[in-house]
Amino acid sequence: MARKDNTSYKKTIGLAPGTIFYTGEKTSSDLYIEVFKYNKETYEEKELDAIEAAFSYNTATHITWINVNGLNHTKVIEKIGNHYGLHPLILEDIVNTQHRPKIDEYENYLFVVLKMLYFDKNGELVIEHISCVLGDSFVISFQESDGDVFDPIRSRIRNNKGRIRIMGSDYLLYTLMDAVVDNYFNLIEVMGDKIEELEDELFEKKDDNDITYDIQNLKREILRIRRAVFPLREVVNRLEKIEHKLIVKKTRFYLRDLYDHIIQVSENVEIYRDMIWGLMDMYMTTISNKMNEVMKVLTIIATIFIPLTFLAGIYGMNFENIPELKYKYGYYIFWTVLLIIFIGLIVYFKRRKWL
Repeated sequence: MARKDNTSYKKTIGLAPGTIFYTGEKTSSDLYIEVFKYNKETYEEKELDAIEAAFSYNTATHITWINVNGLNHTKVIEKIGNHYGLHPLILEDIVNTQHRPKIDEYENYLFVVLKMLYFDKNGELVIEHISCVLGDSFVISFQESDGDVFDPIRSRIRNNKGRIRIMGSDYLLYTLMDAVVDNYFNLIEVMGDKIEELEDELFEKKDDNDITYDIQNLKREILRIRRAVFPLREVVNRLEKIEHKLIVKKTRFYLRDLYDHIIQVSENVEIYRDMIWGLMDMYMTTISNKMNEVMKVLTIIATIFIPLTFLAGIYGMNFENIPELKYKYGYYIFWTVLLIIFIGLIVYFKRRKWL
């Protein structure tokens, strides 16, 4: 997957700044456009076939949320940019799925990039590229494909729950970001369960090849999560502190709370990252202990047989003038001595707790 992503990203090398080139993998995603237009008293929700129908929804008496699914439809994104006067570099970043989370400040709007993280049905980590444009009375969100974490926000708009329909567009942007960050906690919880299961498997002496693969897979996942989460701290912090006409004082308190959440997620990511590295050390220690146990057994066996081999070597020499050689019971006495030495060494090792 990483190789394919890098290949798509390399295709943008040499293109003029502001060129709209989709770098993701979901090139066959269908276009889906939904619009929410609301104020304190009323709300309207529609699914549109063409983006032009959404341009008439931007009014001063309502807040409009335009959600566009399908970043591969670059022509539609270009039309949105032309209608709202978005900078070409913003349009480039909207379809650049490799871009890290960031915030760009312009005179009449703000542009925010963040990552939506979740595990699919197969347990694979999926990173969705999300971009948001905040205007005076509208928010435009761009997603790679269908499926997101914004259903609670849709429900609050429909049922007029919470503050969303009495607040401005900046609060809507906050709720979108907050929904993404809240989903990070679910992701971190799943990662914690995976680490605990892997720890149990280490103590249960699971097959070595499987353990190595699982640890390496966890390391890759936590690094990808870290790359998506850590830059978002700077984004939220800057969004709370910038002096911009679109961010009102009331919303700054909520953004401050959002910053606390992202800090908590970042700390958990660092903790789990250290724990995963610790799993590798634990695995290597387990392998070393197994090797030590094997060497201990072999050493004890060798120690037991050293005196026995010594005696056998002496009486195996080709000399006829050995006093015990002609003795009638010499053979039985020899075996008796060997057994006494063998049993004596076993008892000695047991008392020293070496066995």
